[in-house]
Amino acid sequence: MSPQRLDVLYRLVRERTRSLNKKEILSKIKRNPAKSIGLALLAIMVIIAILAPYIAPYDPDERGWTPFLRPSSENLLGTDDMGKDIFSQLVFASRISLIVGFSAATVAITIGVAVGLVAGYFRGRVEDLLLGVTDLFLLIPGLPLMILMSSYLGPSILNVVMVISLLWWCSTARVVHSRVLQVREMSYIESTKAMGFSGRYIMFRHIIRNTKDAIVAKWSLAIASAMMAEAGLAFLGLGDPFQISWGGMISNAFNRGGYAQDLWWWYAAPGAMICLTASAFFLIAMRERKMAYQLEMV
Repeated sequence: MSPQRLDVLYRLVRERTRSLNKKEILSKIKRNPAKSIGLALLAIMVIIAILAPYIAPYDPDERGWTPFLRPSSENLLGTDDMGKDIFSQLVFASRISLIVGFSAATVAITIGVAVGLVAGYFRGRVEDLLLGVTDLFLLIPGLPLMILMSSYLGPSILNVVMVISLLWWCSTARVVHSRVLQVREMSYIESTKAMGFSGRYIMFRHIIRNTKDAIVAKWSLAIASAMMAEAGLAFLGLGDPFQISWGGMISNAFNRGGYAQDLWWWYAAPGAMICLTASAFFLIAMRERKMAYQLEMV
């Protein structure tokens, strides 16, 4: 075959592949519109956080303007009580809020999955011990304990992540435990045991795979919950004062004259960002929760 014909064939295959990819993407969007919207919102927030130095017009710590300026073309959201640009703070605050949400949720999900998996697979005294500890944590009021621990440990991002993750793993452990109890009784698991495979192999090779929908759903919801918990702690003054977050911006607006001066955009903008990001994770989790529920009906 001549080089010209090869070039033509290559172009036809490439165009065909592109059209198929476009069709697949469109069909996925039509099948899961809620998840697609959630992923699009999340992608926007992540891009804002990554490209914050290029999106923000000014340094968030720069004091170059008159305090309490109203929104204008120069300062899109005005300035705070110290003459700092609020829009620049909003853009850079996305980094801390997302980092806390992802970090705390990942640690909490890891603990919850480990506890639920071990308790559900081994049963007996191990199950009683682990579920007893889980129930103990579930009985403790989360918000008051979170406030006490944050006050005792001191304000820092690491402490906030640790406090949130240590108090948000219990529900995941319960969900994973119930799912593992269902999966471990399936015939193919019994066949795998009869073939002499180890418990570790069965847990990580088969059981985890059949609980991933519930785990992904809980992880998405945990990120949204962790972000809102961080915002609540920052609003109460228990966040890191040297690291700006959306919750910290709301706290500053209420404590430093934003509410008294009727500068509603100062606290409404970070509140809207928290709501949009949390909604993105809720929309993503909707599909996974539906799939996990359908699996439980099998």
